[in-house]
Amino acid sequence: MTNAGAQINDIRDIKPPVVIPSGWEWVWWVLAALALVAAGLFIWRGWQKRRANLPVEPPLPAHVRAKQKLAEALALIAQPKPFCFLVSDTVRLYLEERFDFRAPERTTEEFLHELGGTDLLSPEQKESLGGFLESCDLVKFAKYEPGELELRELHGSAVRLVEETEPADGGTDILPVSSGEGTSKHTGETPVPLPVRAPQSEIVNPK
Repeated sequence: MTNAGAQINDIRDIKPPVVIPSGWEWVWWVLAALALVAAGLFIWRGWQKRRANLPVEPPLPAHVRAKQKLAEALALIAQPKPFCFLVSDTVRLYLEERFDFRAPERTTEEFLHELGGTDLLSPEQKESLGGFLESCDLVKFAKYEPGELELRELHGSAVRLVEETEPADGGTDILPVSSGEGTSKHTGETPVPLPVRAPQSEIVNPK
């Protein structure tokens, strides 16, 4: 019995075949990786090509954006100080972009002085701009509180300045101020006089 039990214990299941590496598996992995990279590159190039062919909308001209901001400023007509900040900043930014004249950190006096040394605006436009910015500074820094009528007059002065200096037919020529009766070339309306300004001594730290 002992010998029979020992013989039974010696009988074991057949082991599965052992796979002997051929040494070429890494080649297939490399080829698969290269195929994935090539597919990704092909997709990326196709996306870039489609993106390049998409129509690009040109940016809005400076005078169009200025008119939009001036229209939005009317919502602040009941708040003189924020209204004058937005209107005066819009005009200054428009002039800087329209004529490539960069003076963002200048005070009103410095801005007008530097602009006065150029031929970007006509003498009438420079005088109108000076009165406009000084009137805005009275509200912004001298605690002057104008009524709605005066604020609308300032707003109208800003709109007229943009209209008189916007490019003609997409060009870059400066449109001169109308002479004679002093009407706007674009609107035909007689400009409303700027509000009476207080003495310059009342302006505190104008910008």
